[in-house]
Amino acid sequence: MTRNEAYTLMTQWTESENLRRHMLAVEAAMVEYARKYNENEELWAVVGLLHDMDYEKHPTAEEHPYVAVNFLEEQGVAEEITHAILAHASYTGVKPVNLMEKVLLAVDELCGFITACVYVRPSRSIHDLKPKSVKKKMKSAGFSRAVNRKDITNGAELLGVSLDEHIQTVIDGMQRVADDLGLEGSLGGN
Repeated sequence: MTRNEAYTLMTQWTESENLRRHMLAVEAAMVEYARKYNENEELWAVVGLLHDMDYEKHPTAEEHPYVAVNFLEEQGVAEEITHAILAHASYTGVKPVNLMEKVLLAVDELCGFITACVYVRPSRSIHDLKPKSVKKKMKSAGFSRAVNRKDITNGAELLGVSLDEHIQTVIDGMQRVADDLGLEGSLGGN
């Protein structure tokens, strides 16, 4: 499956602009890590784009991500993609076994948290966001309380990188597509 095919599928399955932007953010973080580790950027992009494709219409643990995975398997999509999608939801019992799957698990919650951090910045721009600011917000229990902070710190540990490095890598990826994510703010691109 190509990135363009995955994007088309994601937009067909997802109407919510916020959820689409989340999947684009995860794609951007996946691509940034693929570059860092010299991996297949298009494959990693596809996984990022499709990981939550069924969430809008099937948000329960009984259905998500199983509906998407079943559909993708019927379409003949490679098992490395469907396994990664299953592994991003811990309640499926499918463990991440390779680097791509670990990165997906590591960046998913962090992308949402970084987006929330940008929304409360005076500039409303990701271009001036630093890991220090993200870590400070992580300490505030009232801020974006739906995000599991342990998932973020566990993600860095899973990848064997510092929390600062992990946050910066995800910010770097998201900055590349800031306009698509609605995160340019008043600073504009670099």
